[in-house]
Amino acid sequence: MSPSSSAPAVRHRGLISTIVMMATAMHALDATIANVALPNMQGSLSASLDQVAWVLTSYIVASAILTPLTGFLASRFGRRRVFMLAIAGFTMSSALCGAAQTLEQLVMFRAMQGAFGAGLVPLSQALLLDTYPVEMHPWAMSVWGAVVMVGPIMGPTLGGWLSDEFSWRWCFYINVPVGIITFIGIASLVHDHGTQRRRPFDLTGFALLGLSLAALQLMLDRGEHLDWFASPEIIGEAVVACLCLVMFVLHMVTSEQPFLEPGLFEDRNLVLGLLFAGLSGTILIATAALMPTFLQNLRGIPSTTVGLIMAPRGLGMLVSMILLMRIVTRVEPRNLVALGLIVSAWSLWQMTDFGLDVGIGAVIWTGALQGFGLGFMFAPLSTITFATLPPQYRTEAAALNALMRSLGGSAGIAALVAMLSQGTQTHRAEIAQSVSTLNPLWREALPGVMEAPRLDLAMWDGELTRQAAMIAYVDDFRMLMYAALLSMPLLLLIRKRPRIA
Repeated sequence: MSPSSSAPAVRHRGLISTIVMMATAMHALDATIANVALPNMQGSLSASLDQVAWVLTSYIVASAILTPLTGFLASRFGRRRVFMLAIAGFTMSSALCGAAQTLEQLVMFRAMQGAFGAGLVPLSQALLLDTYPVEMHPWAMSVWGAVVMVGPIMGPTLGGWLSDEFSWRWCFYINVPVGIITFIGIASLVHDHGTQRRRPFDLTGFALLGLSLAALQLMLDRGEHLDWFASPEIIGEAVVACLCLVMFVLHMVTSEQPFLEPGLFEDRNLVLGLLFAGLSGTILIATAALMPTFLQNLRGIPSTTVGLIMAPRGLGMLVSMILLMRIVTRVEPRNLVALGLIVSAWSLWQMTDFGLDVGIGAVIWTGALQGFGLGFMFAPLSTITFATLPPQYRTEAAALNALMRSLGGSAGIAALVAMLSQGTQTHRAEIAQSVSTLNPLWREALPGVMEAPRLDLAMWDGELTRQAAMIAYVDDFRMLMYAALLSMPLLLLIRKRPRIA
């Protein structure tokens, strides 16, 4: 079969691509747009910090549970119908979020938003793969990847601006006009091409996987606040996540009609692509979560300025994506991923030289460089992941790909924040042993603190904590660098010239 024959002739490809990008952008932005608006929500709804955090948690958990369901729904009812339902539900729940009058309403509507939005990214990716012939898949994934990757970075910047200039409610209202246009576009331009398959619904498999994902996301999201495994809740969630996952795998390999078909995982490129999706999610989302706290807490930079400092990271991605569109069809995908990993590791290595007096220019440069490297990874990884996969598995695989990227980000944030907290305590204890007014190194480095009265313990304590936290941040950056470099040998396992299904 020739490459071009694997995709039907599709009219209005440009318009379909634009509409698909709008749907993708809505979900990508909403994953992070509400983060910086939490303080405003907290004051408006009279909620505590722990309570308002459920605005984020409910979205993440609902999205994680229902993302794997996308493949079954698309194969059973048709991709177009499911896509329209997802967009309509996401738009409606966004309007309800903006109109919420109590915290309980906002959490419930936010969960609805995550549930309906779970299918937007995998359906968009699968639809683009079906819209373009195989030889154009690398180009299509480059364009689509730019929206997916830049969204989580630009979300906090846009959310901060909307909250400051208007209200936190506009972080949700902004989806309404975009959703209406997207719904009309999908309804009028997209048609299914015989993708429906009458599969029975495996309720047991879905329930086991959903419980596992829900428990895992709750554990990752709440672990830092509850002191991890010192909390009975976190222990219970870990047990449920592991037990349900094992039961799901056993059920999948023994059931005649499992929720996820085992044939998916027989494709080596797909499995490796999923692993790299988790890694790219960790580097992308975890570093995006670390840098604002570093800049605000240790450098004392206002939140609005932090958003502007982080923006060049997204610009770096856009530059690499534009460059990729010109070369992606002529260069081996493995080489492009390797280049992206090397550039990302280089930027993280430069970040290990950060100090409390690091200049804004250095932060902007390393962010843009990291975005440039991540941009080189994303589109080639998407090409590799789907290159050898039969077309009937595309939607399920796209859902798993989106899920792995999200889980990678959640797990990365949880691990790095835990390392940051533990590292700060450890380094503080180590530094405290050498603190003395007689130590010339300390007198030279911290003259203001050393000249303070001995009884001014608050100043001493604050400075010790800042120094220790800075070292802990550097440890996190170094760990991410090692993860990027150590994953490179996996590229050798990817098929160099994948066959076309």
